[in-house]
Order: sequence, then structure tokens, then C-alpha cells
Amino acid sequence: MPEVDVGDLRIAYAAAGEGRPLVLLHGAPGNSGLWHRQLDGLAADFAVLAWDAPGCGGSADPPEGWRMPDFADCLAAWLDAIGVERPHVLGLSWGSTLALELYRRHSHLPASLVLVGAYAGWAGSLADDVVAERLEKILSEVDRPPEEWAASYIPGFVTDAAPPALAAELVAMVGEHHPAGTRTMARAMAEADLRDVLPRIDVPTLLLYGELDRRSPLSVAEELHAAIPGSELVVLPASGHVCNVEKPAEFDAAVRDFLRPL
Repeated sequence: MPEVDVGDLRIAYAAAGEGRPLVLLHGAPGNSGLWHRQLDGLAADFAVLAWDAPGCGGSADPPEGWRMPDFADCLAAWLDAIGVERPHVLGLSWGSTLALELYRRHSHLPASLVLVGAYAGWAGSLADDVVAERLEKILSEVDRPPEEWAASYIPGFVTDAAPPALAAELVAMVGEHHPAGTRTMARAMAEADLRDVLPRIDVPTLLLYGELDRRSPLSVAEELHAAIPGSELVVLPASGHVCNVEKPAEFDAAVRDFLRPL
């Protein structure tokens, strides 16, 4: 994977294809490996770029005190460092909140937003007790061996019908997490509330959700859809939170259909 220095941090990323840039922002815990199907499936239409967020994959860990604005500023600096202007920005889960924070702080950058299994931050989309439970769970686990806990996230990521091989792939990806980076990302997500930016979004926005998403259910999708002017909501049948992995062909088609006219 190519790497570039952004301030004091090394940022690794994957790239494929040519054309209008499409930036993919993974969830947490995760890394750019989440997108290997899209790096193949969308490369015929776009220059697809998938970073390892600070604290993930081949990238360096961020300072412990980082929150979403810091990650968004780093993302903007990374785009500048690799010479990318006005990309389409697609974020899944944690990455969707990062995409919204990027828009808040650098609204001139995204040409469009594709928000997948999205939240306006956990604080912006979930009840306080749910946020506290999620944060406590991940902070209590990240320093333990992944084989003790990684599999517990799979029912929230994909449906019960997902093939065992797909579940194993996701367990392996979660197991590659950086403990320090994951703690920082979880705290950033737990504190994030992006509800105020939603009515100000004036770029084309697609909300893409799995029909059976247990972590960001369709009630959250409807709230974001109502708040973002002119947004489009597409629900992928029989798929969960990580719908790009569970239904890659349908996912890619929905992204392609939305972005091509732009």
C-alpha cells in the first residue's frame, strides 16, 4: 500500500482505477481492507481511494485526545497531500460520521456524500444509555486478545444468513485493530453529535442502509433523510450494517447509479 506523511502521522491507503475520485472511509474497528470488493467493483468508473484512518491498518496511531474534528482535519490534509480535489466521499458507520465532520469543517471538499449505515455521531443518533453501553463494551475489550471478543461484533455487522467465510473475514479484520487507535476512535464517535450540520448540507447526498441493520437501524436512516435537504435514501434488502460486504453487487450498483449523473 502507498503511504504519505500527514503532519506527524504516516497514512497508508489503497488505490485503484481512474476517473473522478471516490474516497472510501471505513468503520471502527476496521481498515481499508473492508473495501477490497469496491476497489475492484468501482474501479472501472472512479479513481477509488480507501485510507487506513489514523489508528488503523498501516497508518500510525493518533494522539489519545483526538476527536472527530482532528480526524476530519487529517483527512483533508491527506487529500491535499495526495493531490485529490472535490472527491465524492463515501463513509460507512464511523466513516459516515467522519464524512459529516469533514463537511462541517471543509465544506468545499466533498462533491457529494454517500453515507452508509450512517449516524450523526453516536451522541447525535442514539440514546445516551446505548452510547454508554457501546463505549464501555469496546473499551473493556480492546486490550484483550481479539479471539476472545471479535466474533461478538459479527451479528451487528451482517445478517444471520451471511456465509461463515464472510463472517470469518470480518473477524480477522477486527482482530487487526490497534488498541490505542480503537480507543480514541470509539471515544470520538461516542462524543460526536453532527445533527446541526445536517440541514446545511448542500451537495448531493445518498443514504444507503441495509434493511436488517442492527447497529444503525432504519429509524436512524429516516431521521437523517428528513434532516438532509434533497437527500436520497436507498435500502438494500436482506443485508446488515456492513452491506458493502454482504451485498457487494447491489451496493456498487446503488453507488454507481447515484454518482454517475453527477
